[in-house]
Amino acid sequence: MKILKLIFFSFSLFFFSGCLQTSALLGPGLTVATSGNVLQAGLQYGANTAVKNETGEYPIEYIKNSVEEKNNQKKFYVDFKNFIENRIQASRRKLSLD
Repeated sequence: MKILKLIFFSFSLFFFSGCLQTSALLGPGLTVATSGNVLQAGLQYGANTAVKNETGEYPIEYIKNSVEEKNNQKKFYVDFKNFIENRIQASRRKLSLD
């Protein structure tokens, strides 16, 4: 039974690999199917397309990259603050002000 599932899965991947371009409509299609709101699905598709055209990335990639960039910037400030504090403490020790 496991081999049958494996064969079916491999067969599906082989034939459905060309469907990636139409998967862009999967999200709005799912929205229409679950909520029945065509306007919401159209706005969702339009917003995703606008973000893709403006940034060159899909919305989830854009959000992920923005969060990573902010985390890296925050980490830089923390590291810089620790570096400055350590240098101040070393200078105080050398001047024996501590």
